[in-house]
Amino acid sequence: MQLLVAGLAIAAPLALGVAVTPSAPQGERVFDFDDAAIVEASALVVDDGLFLTTNDSGDTGRVFAVDGSGHTVGVTHWSEDPTDTEALAPAGHGYVWVGDIGDNLGRRSSITIARIPVGRGDRTVHPTTYRLVYRDGATDAETLLRDPTTGRLYIASKNVFGGVLYAVPARLDASGPNRLTSIGRVLPVATDGSFFPDGQHLVVRSYSSAVVYAWPSLQPVGSFSLPHQRQGEGVAVADDGRVYLSSEGPHSSVLQVALPPAIQDAVHPQVSVGPGTPSASPGSSRAADPAEVEPASRDAWPWLAGGLLGLAALLVLLRAVRPH
Repeated sequence: MQLLVAGLAIAAPLALGVAVTPSAPQGERVFDFDDAAIVEASALVVDDGLFLTTNDSGDTGRVFAVDGSGHTVGVTHWSEDPTDTEALAPAGHGYVWVGDIGDNLGRRSSITIARIPVGRGDRTVHPTTYRLVYRDGATDAETLLRDPTTGRLYIASKNVFGGVLYAVPARLDASGPNRLTSIGRVLPVATDGSFFPDGQHLVVRSYSSAVVYAWPSLQPVGSFSLPHQRQGEGVAVADDGRVYLSSEGPHSSVLQVALPPAIQDAVHPQVSVGPGTPSASPGSSRAADPAEVEPASRDAWPWLAGGLLGLAALLVLLRAVRPH
């Protein structure tokens, strides 16, 4: 099964015609989570020098605030029985959006998000939750993003042969349901994503690779392999442009990873390449509402060729793992 999952992570980007840099960067270890309660860190947000994460299915609804040494300095309890909490997104200083959006079997009639306070100290809150529904039926997702210039939220599905990016309504209705609108394609098996502070680029990761996109065109700027992790799922871009990765598993590490030079030049964050606690840096503004902009068209031939290569690789893997 591990061979199959690894193979899908390689074959699926080919299905979308996305070339991935073959050599994976090592990444710089920033810290290990020292809290034994953080065992399935499925998302990552950086806010005011704190690293925010949450366990996925099997835990109560709670968000951990962790300092730069890996020590938990605060926990926000927001629900006793979420279905499958998989995602976090920034929601303004001292707040995050938490996404109960996982749906491995594709059976949920709706998913939910909520905006909660986070930071140092423990607290229990009872936030307003917003129900979201897909227009094209239930789907699995682990990625929640927030545009820093408009505050608009987006969800990326976790489809094997190509993810879909959905826009959350700009104005949420607590009585719901709030219908999601598909606006473009992203890499397959998306496990997390984050906007860069300039509001003009975003990164979406899978278990083994990541793609940086221009926004709002969703044209790929570049892709790169990720460092080996136990089950790498989280990615966060701090206010200074530094990129951090997290992984599931007890006492897992948070890594800082340097972008490839070509992507770094395109994104233009002024960052240090060494690990450390992030510092704030303002980003540029943009007036257009990206939900109203159609994704730029792509030439069909690279996508078709990539899809055929990905399908061939998948068939080879399935034959390899089939019992004899």
